[in-house]
Amino acid sequence: MKASITNLWFATCLACFATHVAAAPVADAERVDIDLRRTTLIVSDIENSLRFYRDALGMKVIYDNWIRTPRSAKTDEEAEISRRLVFVRANDDRIGIVGLLQYTKPLAPVRQAEPEDFSIGSAVLLFNTSDVAARFAAASQVPGVEVLNEPTDVTYPSYGGGDVIRVRVSVLRDPDGFLVELNQLLSELDN
Repeated sequence: MKASITNLWFATCLACFATHVAAAPVADAERVDIDLRRTTLIVSDIENSLRFYRDALGMKVIYDNWIRTPRSAKTDEEAEISRRLVFVRANDDRIGIVGLLQYTKPLAPVRQAEPEDFSIGSAVLLFNTSDVAARFAAASQVPGVEVLNEPTDVTYPSYGGGDVIRVRVSVLRDPDGFLVELNQLLSELDN
């Protein structure tokens, strides 16, 4: 299993670097007609998920509402379907939002566990931070979080091939089993 996590680190860290290197908005001539606005996670306990994403990772809540069907329902008792939806953001109110959705009526079924970490069909939420030790320490204390790898320094070939890119990588599962990488780019600290 460690080998598959190491392979994933390589792939995702390169994606992390590509995102970091090209952090400026795309030039108008290169834009495409689509944005990834949000990833929504179906969760079992939204308050515990907020402990992870808001409190431990430091994301900001930008939307918190109950959505009931029919829309005229004011309480769960009046509703056929009732769910709470919360959006949290890192540094952009338009893209990269994480949605947390908890069904309270009816309860959502629990998905089957993945047969192996980082199996085909898995999704990984990758977060960059300037202090992976502090974020990891806080996140790993949230009830239900599973630590897969504590922060470890890893090097990768740079884009130019001459230098190396250093990154501190950690991997855990959030309270509902979603894979989360918390990374800190160390090469910036070298300059």
